[in-house]
Amino acid sequence: MALVVHVDTDIGGDPDDLCALAMLLGWAGVELAGVTTSTDEDGVRAGMASYALGLSGRGAVPVAAGTAGSLGGLRVRPGFPDLSLHWPEPIHPEPSPPGAALDLLAKNATAGATIVCIGPWTNLALLETARPGLLASTRVVVMCGYVRPPRPGLGQWTPEMDYNVQQDTVAARVVWERCAPVLVPLTAGLEARLRAAHLARLEGGGDLSRLVARQGELQGVEEGMGRTGRKHPGLPDDLLNFHYDPLACAVAVGWDGARVEERRLRAREKDGVLTFPEEPGGRKTRVVTDVDGPRFEEDWLQAVAST
Repeated sequence: MALVVHVDTDIGGDPDDLCALAMLLGWAGVELAGVTTSTDEDGVRAGMASYALGLSGRGAVPVAAGTAGSLGGLRVRPGFPDLSLHWPEPIHPEPSPPGAALDLLAKNATAGATIVCIGPWTNLALLETARPGLLASTRVVVMCGYVRPPRPGLGQWTPEMDYNVQQDTVAARVVWERCAPVLVPLTAGLEARLRAAHLARLEGGGDLSRLVARQGELQGVEEGMGRTGRKHPGLPDDLLNFHYDPLACAVAVGWDGARVEERRLRAREKDGVLTFPEEPGGRKTRVVTDVDGPRFEEDWLQAVAST
């Protein structure tokens, strides 16, 4: 029996959302039940998701554009890289009627799908407000939530860089307090990387795999990721990006190369930045605490190269 997954994403900025979607489409034993988008002001992100699904022959998967903003006010206004470079064809926006994304989320959660959120947590918080208790009875995995600094050699990744949480701290509090999610912290994603050495295998795959290679290579150049890799001894010199979102999706489908442990965390907000440090007496929360990075990179490559 296939494991059914619903993805809530802010696809279109950093290409790790596309990397995650492609991985799920190529992962054996996984059925993608739906995709919703967040911070999607005019449905462009939904259009991107639909385009990627179409490249893999999965255009029948339902997509709904979700919230345009956030509950607590966006920390930074999201934007897009040059779409003409990152996408081989023009992306046609696919706006949805108000509430369509929540309806799709609710439908799939009620049917037993695992919900994995790889963008700001706003849609999940809105669903909890509309249908209290639904997500608490659903397996939910969320990308981000700053618990502890990264291990030595990976660089100084600070809580302000915990994008999905800081974009909507009000929503993050709601989801963490009431929906019992598994947290895949920002620092866990640093252990798995997209590298220039992976491009040849991706370019030898199908249309979606080649698009992943294209966007990954551009990300590496535009963000100077190679300089980041050379600067830190724990990172590869040919770094293109980190697999934040693909790792969260792998945890959602039960990949056993990530250790998930129960820790006591407490929400702490200072100067508008929300963190989840470990504290005695804190809320019991399941957290990814260790990742077999090299193994993940290989498993991810195998899945994506098949799309």
